[in-house]
Parts: sequence; structure tokens; C-alpha cells
Amino acid sequence: MRKLLLGLIGSGIQRSLSPALQEEEARQHGLRLHYQLIDLAPAGAGVEALPGLISAVRIMGFDGLNITYPCKQAVIPLLDSLSDEAKAMGAVNTVVRQGSRLTGHNTDGPGWSWGFRRALPGANLSRVVLLGAGGAGAAVGYAALGLGVSELSIFDVDPSRAAALASTLGAQFPDRKTFQVKDLREAMRTATGLIHATPTGMAATPGMPLETELLKAAKRAGCRVMDGGHMNVGQAVGGFKLFTGLDADPARMETHFRRIVSPAVAA
Repeated sequence: MRKLLLGLIGSGIQRSLSPALQEEEARQHGLRLHYQLIDLAPAGAGVEALPGLISAVRIMGFDGLNITYPCKQAVIPLLDSLSDEAKAMGAVNTVVRQGSRLTGHNTDGPGWSWGFRRALPGANLSRVVLLGAGGAGAAVGYAALGLGVSELSIFDVDPSRAAALASTLGAQFPDRKTFQVKDLREAMRTATGLIHATPTGMAATPGMPLETELLKAAKRAGCRVMDGGHMNVGQAVGGFKLFTGLDADPARMETHFRRIVSPAVAA
């Protein structure tokens, strides 16, 4: 039986569903897969720990990694190569080992696009606000513009990061409007949509991915919404292909995800 060793590097990841999704899909394909959480938070560590961790990953023979907050951009200099998509997005959420080389990929953008097309077909993409300009924001902003967003306003608690992402995306999509905004409330007055791309929903921050206060408020206001589960499954489907070379069953992975998150609903 083929065996694989995978891991997730990030901070506050104890509630991550990646192990369950990847291990179960591997079992369905007759593979033996172990998925290890490598959580920086309990040790009080940050991105400064990445060089040592990546070195250990090479030594221990990991077949691949997922990378999440706050490491999606900081990991790039430690890798041997990047996929074209990861280069364009400036962020990595998936690393695959091929021999002695580690290659960075990004399934955040494609995962988000996959979920968006399923959950919000026909949505008005004329003026969209992107909340968060970190690794996830960079990937999702790129994907949103690729789907046809005409005007993308970017807000981040770090204004310089929002400005840098707006500049990068503007260069990649010169026919679209991309700019930083400093007043989120004002930007939302004329927006047709909001993309939430901050770490809220991880174990170290309040709010579950499917039941954030933001999502509840949007529903009460009568907005169409897409919860974080769609992107989560889309990411996992893409990651499974990169890790194993096999095609995951999206419907099966989504059913498994919903069962884990809400047993009562799945029943």
C-alpha cells in the first residue's frame, strides 16, 4: 500500500479539518496517508521558525505540506521553485516534494473560484471589497479578478500591505480597477460584494468558518452568502491532486466536510 506523510504549518490550526479531509479521501483511493498538524501557536513561535521547520521537513521525508496563516508568503524564499500560479499570487499554501526539491503551489485561488461558482452563480461582480491583504487575500483577490470582478477595493489593518497588493494586482490586471481603501465602511456603501480573507475562524481567533458574525449579519441583511466551507473543500480537492497525482471526488469530500462540521445537518 502506498504511504504518504503530509503536514500543515500555521498558527492556531488545532481545529483544521485538513487532516480529516485528506486522510479520508486517501483511504477511499486505497492509500495510507498521515497528516500532521505543525502548530506554531503552542510554542509561541512565528514565521522565524519556518527555516528550521522546512529543513526538518526535508530531513523527515514529508511528501508535502499545506501552509496557512501567517506563513503563506514567508515560506516562499525557503522553497526551490514555485508554480506559475503561486508566483502570480505571491503566496503559497501547498508544497510538494519531488526528490530533494520543494515546489510551492497555491490552491487558495482555484479553491475559492470553485466554491464561488457553485455557491453564488450570477453574482454581481462589478464592485467588490476584499477584506485582508495577506497570503489568502492575495490569492483570492487574484482569483476574483480572474472571475471578472471589475473594481476591487482592498482593506487591511496594515495599510501598506493593502497598497502593495493593490499595486501588484493592478499590474496583473491592467484592465480592472484595483485600489487600497482606508475607510471600510465608506467602501461598503457602494459595494456589490465583500470577500472576507482574514484569519478569523481559526482556533486562535473568534468565530467558526461557517458561522462568523459577519456571515450572520449578511444573512440578516438579505445578502447571498458563501461560507468558508466551499473554499475549504476546493482547496482540499486541488491539494489532493498535487500530493497524490489522483483526482479527488469533490462531492464525497464536501459531504465529509459538512458531516464533520455539522453532524446534525448531515444526518
